Amino acid sequence: METFLIQLLNALQYGLLLFLVASGLTLIFGIMGIINLAHGSFYMMGAYMAFSLTALTDNLLIAVVLGVALSALIGFLLEWALFSRLYKRDHLDQVLLTYGLILMFEEVRSMIVGDEVHGVGIPELLSASIPLNDTLSYPVYRLFISGVCIALALLMYWLIRFTRLGMMIRAGSSNREMVQALGINIDLIYRIVFGLGVTLAAFAGMLAAPVSSVYPGMGNQVLIICFVVVVIGGVGSVWGALVAAILIGLADTFGKVIVPDYAGLSVYVLMAAVLLWRPEGIFRRI
Repeated sequence: METFLIQLLNALQYGLLLFLVASGLTLIFGIMGIINLAHGSFYMMGAYMAFSLTALTDNLLIAVVLGVALSALIGFLLEWALFSRLYKRDHLDQVLLTYGLILMFEEVRSMIVGDEVHGVGIPELLSASIPLNDTLSYPVYRLFISGVCIALALLMYWLIRFTRLGMMIRAGSSNREMVQALGINIDLIYRIVFGLGVTLAAFAGMLAAPVSSVYPGMGNQVLIICFVVVVIGGVGSVWGALVAAILIGLADTFGKVIVPDYAGLSVYVLMAAVLLWRPEGIFRRI
């Protein structure tokens, strides 16, 4: 029972962290209509920010605060300089641009921090473990990650459903021209959405850095899984992304325990089953 509980907690923690990355992608993809292949690079960027800024400040909390501010600024600048020119162009242009950004981020990462594998220490306050029996325990930091992800999910729901900004975001996703005709600065709304998406992905990388290695190309696998989350949950649905991410976390974690040789297929079998049942995904758009 203790082993099952540990695997269940691991699955939920992985799923919630995956939701944090995928929610940014579903906002950008579902609301703005941008196919952002560079989204995994923002996750990698956050992990490397956690490593670099922690080395400078010797405090992960300060590093995360600085990293969040830098990520939001980078997101605003990228939307203003590049993505704002893609809204009326076809998806091929979006794919080419965002693939170019992947190459650019990898080169910048290599020049600044090199190609070595790095680690980030867990803060001393969260370094304890909760004993489950005489031999098994569960890290407090993993529970902390799950709690932060749940809090952010609730905050996003409140923002999108019950605030004026959320109303404008939902309206802009349905009819950009009509919203603009009503006098709303839709360009600013899209810039905020894109900045939020980048910040969520980078923040997920910062949270994940202490429990996983920080290494080159770490965003590539995350990107593929994030697109699976968006497809399963429904394009543009934040709650769909949450449900899909948790399902993928359960399938991946218990797949590695029960059928380790075929665990890599479990996520895609789940996606195929959901799409056969509901081709539009589990939930509708926000």
